[in-house]
Amino acid sequence: MTSVEILPLIALVAMFVIATFFPINIGILGFIGAFVVGYFLLGYDDKEILADFPSSIVLTIIGVTYFFGMAKKNGTIDLLVNACIRGVGGRVTIVPWVFFFCASVLTALGTFSPAAVALIAPAGMSFAARTRMSPLVMGIMTINGAHAGAFSPISVAGVLVRDIVESSGLTIAPWTLFFASYGINLLLSILTVVGYTALAKVRHLEFTATGSSYDNDDNGGGSGKIHCTDDDHAPLAGGSGGGTTQLLVRKPRTATVTAPEPLQVTKVQKLTLVLIAVVLVLVLVLHLPISFVAIAAGAILAFTDMSKQSEAIAGISWSTVLLVAGMVTYISLLQEIGTIDHLAEMAISIGAPLLVAVVLCYVIGVTSAFASSTALLTAVIPLALPLLQTGALPVVGVVAALAISATVVDVSPFSTNGALVLANAQNIERPRFYRQLLLNAGIVVLIAPALCWLVLVVVPTLV
Repeated sequence: MTSVEILPLIALVAMFVIATFFPINIGILGFIGAFVVGYFLLGYDDKEILADFPSSIVLTIIGVTYFFGMAKKNGTIDLLVNACIRGVGGRVTIVPWVFFFCASVLTALGTFSPAAVALIAPAGMSFAARTRMSPLVMGIMTINGAHAGAFSPISVAGVLVRDIVESSGLTIAPWTLFFASYGINLLLSILTVVGYTALAKVRHLEFTATGSSYDNDDNGGGSGKIHCTDDDHAPLAGGSGGGTTQLLVRKPRTATVTAPEPLQVTKVQKLTLVLIAVVLVLVLVLHLPISFVAIAAGAILAFTDMSKQSEAIAGISWSTVLLVAGMVTYISLLQEIGTIDHLAEMAISIGAPLLVAVVLCYVIGVTSAFASSTALLTAVIPLALPLLQTGALPVVGVVAALAISATVVDVSPFSTNGALVLANAQNIERPRFYRQLLLNAGIVVLIAPALCWLVLVVVPTLV
């Protein structure tokens, strides 16, 4: 590789290092790097530098986060979560799966993963505190749920990954990518519940909910209370910490659930639910662009309450817009120079495609625990494309493995999702909970990339 190819690569690494240790959006660094590389190394003018600016992805992020911001402001998101809890009769052991499902639905509909966690985590962590449920398990389930639906055909991450792959002339089945992500995150959630259940039993930290109850009076929905007793168990160790050592939720031996009153749905919430259904039909059936459809749906909701208009616009994920736009623009210039192709050729020269795939999974997984998952997707997936063009490995399997490895490690407290769970946890010793999240993230970083590689790459290749 020449110095012209190496210097921009060093700059890319420096961007991730700077963005890891300093609170600066890496997209800003990406735009600066794009200008330096494009203007001084390639002699491009501003139009040529921005030739590959991801306008469709940017508009998708704006439209989707604007629409769901309006849905959050009018209470529809809370309504859906509460309806799901009531749908399972408030059974304590099932509720974490309700939050998993709700988060996955939000991201599958197009909500950006951190936005979905931000919407769901407060309710989930509050429920965990009220019922003396493990905040760690509840937080992990919420984050895994957000990741499960994160690569649907209409999601921000799904659109981003498909655009990167298809720009190289390859094709990827969008629904296969979605179900692969959902399946892996579902499997990891099952392993989480089973693992922490076993650990809690070994350490004699069985769940007890003596005297605890769950009350939910949101959105005029009446009162739905869970009263649980388990007199055969002593209170949890940790006493005054509010259950800080809790690792498990186990079904109480006796539980009585009062019949919840019917939810009261406002006209605006009914309209929002109809608009969500319309958006799904227009995008998935008629294949209209989600960006314009979501913006139009958000605008309709804005007319129902103009006072929330400015709040919804302020709630658009502008930091994500900046991150994606800056990084995609910079990576496109690295491709122009030939840096990406040379790195890919070096990887292919190892001679074992399966080995290259697992190395890339661990590189993106480990790095993503400390850096932006979205930014890494734009940087690492292009490295695998020349390898995929040889036909030695399944395209959707490798791309899905890389995408999932990049996102599933966001349980780390250094990531946005992990930080949201940490911030919303209640009745806990925060330093202790921080260490629990960090330890869990280390386990996920160790296991998840290998699991993705084995299930999505090795098995399809051998079969």
